[in-house]
Amino acid sequence: MTEYQVIESDQTVYRDGTIKLHGAEGFEGMRKAGRLAAEILDELTGFVKPGVTTGEIDDLVRKMTLDGGAVPATMGYRGYAHSCCTSINHVICHGIPSEKALKDGDIVNVDVTPLLDGWHGDTSRMFFVGDVPLKARKLVDVTYECLMLGIEAASKPGARLGDIGAVIETHARQFRYGVVQEFCGHGLGRLFHDAPEVIHTGRMGTGPELKPGMFFTIEPMINLGRPHAKLLRDGWTAVTRDKSLSAQFEHSIGITENGVEIFTESPKGLHKPPYS
Repeated sequence: MTEYQVIESDQTVYRDGTIKLHGAEGFEGMRKAGRLAAEILDELTGFVKPGVTTGEIDDLVRKMTLDGGAVPATMGYRGYAHSCCTSINHVICHGIPSEKALKDGDIVNVDVTPLLDGWHGDTSRMFFVGDVPLKARKLVDVTYECLMLGIEAASKPGARLGDIGAVIETHARQFRYGVVQEFCGHGLGRLFHDAPEVIHTGRMGTGPELKPGMFFTIEPMINLGRPHAKLLRDGWTAVTRDKSLSAQFEHSIGITENGVEIFTESPKGLHKPPYS
């Protein structure tokens, strides 16, 4: 049986398996953190290009996060030493920034989580590097559509968690794409990762009921080939087993009385590439 916990103002929260239900203070905190996260990705649109290293992207993300009055939640998280994740081509998620330079034709996901005034704004976006092949562009387009269909499913009265995964899986499989199941969305707020787990496959009408005050991410990872993932020896980087391309988009959302609020929507309308 699903347990929900109503969070009062300034209450200390723990990862205890309960799904947290937040009030007005939580929504305001998440709006600010989510907006900063989205603004950081907006600023990267003119920076991500051939020859730029993922380490340089990480340096810029760290500077923008600190300038915004926040700290990167990823720095020091379970030993992780960087301010963002940069996942190129066949890297599904959690790619580690380095001196690796981006090449013409690459696709790259940048995942940021500023921690602002105790609230986590978690979001990721795909970027095209130079002239990207059509098959990669199509994968990125469909992955964004999967994200937005998942959000739409969450906004319907009486929605359940399984509805999100069901619509994502159905849409991706129309194109014979693989939906990664080893990694999922998650609850968040004052905690970086919390209940519930948001699986990107599923059946309609299953899982916990979505209630006002729930905060969580939807972050489908869609592969051009088979859905299977492999974790590299660094303990972080997840890649496609068949070396096929992978794409991901992520928003942090809150369930409201009337639907859904997207905390990490781009203020400049830069929702998916190309960002010209």
